[in-house]
Amino acid sequence: MEHQVSAALREFTQRYVAQWQQQHGDWPSSHALYGIPSPCVVYSRDDCVFWRPEPGRGEDLEGIGRALDIRLHPALAPFFTTQYAGDMRARWNEIEMDLVQVWSVEDLHRLQENQIGHLVTQRRLKLSPTLFLASTADELSMVTLCNLSGSVLLEQFGSPQRRVLAQTLTEFLAELQPLAQEVG
Repeated sequence: MEHQVSAALREFTQRYVAQWQQQHGDWPSSHALYGIPSPCVVYSRDDCVFWRPEPGRGEDLEGIGRALDIRLHPALAPFFTTQYAGDMRARWNEIEMDLVQVWSVEDLHRLQENQIGHLVTQRRLKLSPTLFLASTADELSMVTLCNLSGSVLLEQFGSPQRRVLAQTLTEFLAELQPLAQEVG
């Protein structure tokens, strides 16, 4: 049975790609990802890579949990392993963000290292564990998944200040509006 997060992510990605194609007449593109190998690459031109989402290969994120001796919320793995894709710009109510996605197997390893670093910082600051999902224009805030409840939060980095955006990641993805703008 397909995980609800996987279905919601695929649906959001389809809306993102459709909006991009409607506005730009082509696949989503990125200058930041140019020259970096990925199964997503359709073609490259003028220091820009054009990409499409590709199915993930069944990887897992258990290394994060093992590194810190915690159990990851079950919504996290499908969010990062359902597909390979470029990061996608989106809006949730008034908040613009860049949804973090995995570009390649190597990128998945980097993501896990960064999530471990994020969790170590939280542990050191005695904050409840969250895992990042998206960056925002404000460098001190990010969109995260609460590892305890599964809620999606707007979090101030290094602070207990958090605002619940959605009760579940599936709900969050369903309400997220794609923005056909380049990330990076």
